[in-house]
Amino acid sequence: MKNAVWHHAFVLHRRPYRETSYLIDFFTLEQGKVSAVAKGVRNSKGDKKSLLQPFQQIRVQFSGKSELKNLNQTEAFQPALPLTAQALFCGMYVNEVMNRVMPVGLASETLYEAYTEALGNLLTSPDIELSLRQFELALLEDMGQLGSFTEVGDSGAPVRENAGYGWLSEVGIAEAARCPGMPAIPGYALLALAQGEWTPAAKKAAKLINREALKPLLGSKPLKSRELFIRMQPPSGRKVSQ
Repeated sequence: MKNAVWHHAFVLHRRPYRETSYLIDFFTLEQGKVSAVAKGVRNSKGDKKSLLQPFQQIRVQFSGKSELKNLNQTEAFQPALPLTAQALFCGMYVNEVMNRVMPVGLASETLYEAYTEALGNLLTSPDIELSLRQFELALLEDMGQLGSFTEVGDSGAPVRENAGYGWLSEVGIAEAARCPGMPAIPGYALLALAQGEWTPAAKKAAKLINREALKPLLGSKPLKSRELFIRMQPPSGRKVSQ
């Protein structure tokens, strides 16, 4: 078969399609995001259906010349990651953001590695929030949405430790006075972020910047995973922030 090429892939989203099939959005190493129809597997108890779950790296073969492919073959590549509780909801968030932001057919080895690392960190890292911030930054960087954290975006002026800043679309880092709807980010937090020093202030700065930078990419539709995540948060105690 001409298109019988194996792709490394993760399932980002799966939904029923017609009576017996699934429509699946994959994130592949070789072709980026690919949407494909998995025919006749909804009522199946075979291995193919069990492999078409999130958080497991598999290998797949597609066919078809249109943007919507047919899924021909599936095989296991790595064991599924047993995400539970907060890590599971964070994994759902990562998948939903990826699926909403990534254009079809844009391959990125760097982002594929960052995504794979993020899922692994959700399982093993004691700091789940840091795992989310690092993933978001990697995604935004790959999409060309981040500028320097050491300079004001449109003037090139250096970020000052004791000054306040915000983030503007098409500009990047901006003086806080130009971002009235956003809490001021201290310059020392941005400088720490630029150095990869994940201080509490740097982590907070990354959350504010990432949320603003993702808005134009995600659009106005709320994230379902974020709504579920907020609902499952305990009324007291330590909370993870998406």
